[in-house]
Amino acid sequence: MGIETMSYRALIVDDNVALARVTQFALDRAGFETQIAINGQVALELAQEKQFDVVITDQQMPVMSGIELCRALRALPSYFDCPLILLTAKGLELELPKLREEVGINGVFCKPFSPAAVVNEVNELLGAVV
Repeated sequence: MGIETMSYRALIVDDNVALARVTQFALDRAGFETQIAINGQVALELAQEKQFDVVITDQQMPVMSGIELCRALRALPSYFDCPLILLTAKGLELELPKLREEVGINGVFCKPFSPAAVVNEVNELLGAVV
């Protein structure tokens, strides 16, 4: 029996709406309630209005990068333990230990990535914090 995800909320942050929708579709199919933000600033505003259970963010975006967003979220008490996943085309997956320690990022996926792999990682991370 799998992890129950019906009540989980995921925030997907990417200025590439087509890519965000691919991730959204995979999470929706897995039973998540999802919302898309087009940049880090919009995401931060949404996160202050509504509690999300996981945030999946692109790294390179206008206005606020994914790493800047993750730092800002970690500064909010309600997001101290929230799983944060970074999507990048820059190969930052090699720096996950450093990003985990300095920024609090829980996972990194390099583009192109498998939406199913992201869903599996999210389920694993939520199983660890629930």
